[in-house]
Amino acid sequence: MTAERLEVEVPAALDGERVDRVVAMVADVSRTVATRMVAEGAVEVDGTAITRGADRLRAGSSLRLRVPELDADPVPTADADVEVPVVHEDEHVIVVDKPADLVVHPGAGHVGATLVNGLLARYPELEGVGDPERPGIVHRLDRGTSGLLMVARTSLAYGSLVAQLSERSVDRQYRTVVWGHLESTRGVVDAPIGRSPKHPTKMAVTERGKPARTRYEVEATFTTPVDASLLVCRLETGRTHQIRVHLSAIGHPVVGDERYHGVRQSLPCPRPFLHAEALGFDHPATGERLSFTSPLPDDLAEVLAGLA
Repeated sequence: MTAERLEVEVPAALDGERVDRVVAMVADVSRTVATRMVAEGAVEVDGTAITRGADRLRAGSSLRLRVPELDADPVPTADADVEVPVVHEDEHVIVVDKPADLVVHPGAGHVGATLVNGLLARYPELEGVGDPERPGIVHRLDRGTSGLLMVARTSLAYGSLVAQLSERSVDRQYRTVVWGHLESTRGVVDAPIGRSPKHPTKMAVTERGKPARTRYEVEATFTTPVDASLLVCRLETGRTHQIRVHLSAIGHPVVGDERYHGVRQSLPCPRPFLHAEALGFDHPATGERLSFTSPLPDDLAEVLAGLA
């Protein structure tokens, strides 16, 4: 069995945390696997093998891991209890208006009650489309992000949509409110994104990351009760947390985004103020250009209404 080797410096935010918990976060594995890694001597702190998962880590320590190659995750099953808000369906594609707080597909920490589980209950034929662990899924939205998501219903559609994403011909437009006022009314953030070397549970702008480009345009600025701006963002690439990371990197984090420094008491927001409001792509079978829009959900509309 091969193993991936990882080495990170324990950030201040994880000072005093249990070894097994940090290993699970850094290696993106379950606590059970993390515990086994510790027991098998696959975890070293400052060059010394750790044998107790309950030991506590100190900020600045060097954490070195040998992450085993794991068996594939179980294939997701249908769950009719998961509501799927469909805005379009035909023989080849489905467009969903995903609510906030719904995970797109099963993964570490999310075994069931995801969008994929709900989709399989409604469209059982998805089981043979694309990746068996996330059938039909060609792109994702973060758990806290609401809005439009396209799903492939056939293998033909899957190949076409993946190609369109790769060719950057899919229009993906997001509406967001960020802290502060930007210097320019429009611009492009062109900066690679990868796993943060200081905070392994986050993404960050880093030289070793993958290319990432986000276009933005300021639609409105506010001064009451705080300085904030309403932006429309368009993705040219689709990295994990891309808009959130890019806007935080230029000093204007998304309002309500706890992970990337966007939570402040002066403007309460129940989640990251980020909504996928428009989606456009070529139909995989007919070539017709399809376009969809989604109104701002009530929770975000209420926050926006309080700005002036």
